[in-house]
Amino acid sequence: MAKNVVLERSSLAALDQKLAMAKKYSHEGVIAGAKAAVVASIAAAIPTLASVRMLPWARANLNPTAQALIISTAAGAAYFIVADKTVLATARKNSFKHLSNIEA
Repeated sequence: MAKNVVLERSSLAALDQKLAMAKKYSHEGVIAGAKAAVVASIAAAIPTLASVRMLPWARANLNPTAQALIISTAAGAAYFIVADKTVLATARKNSFKHLSNIEA
C-alpha cells in the first residue's frame, strides 16, 4: 500500500514537472512569435504604404482597410509559424534529452 502512495506521488511530481516545462516552452513560443510578428508587420507595412503613395493602381484600389488587412495577415502568419516551430523545436530537444537519459 505504501509503495503505491510513493509511486502516485512520484508520478504526480513528474506530471507537474512536465506541465511546468510545457508552460515554459509555450511561453518561449509566444515570445518568439511576437518578435516575428513585429518584424513581419514592419516588413509588410513599408512596401504596402510606399506602394499606396507611389502607384496609381494601389492608391485607387487599396483603401486603409485593405492595407491593414495585408499588414495584419503577414503579422499573424509570422506569429503562428514561428510560435509553432519554436514550441516543436523545444519539445523535440527535450524529447531527445529525455531519451538519452533513459539509455544511459
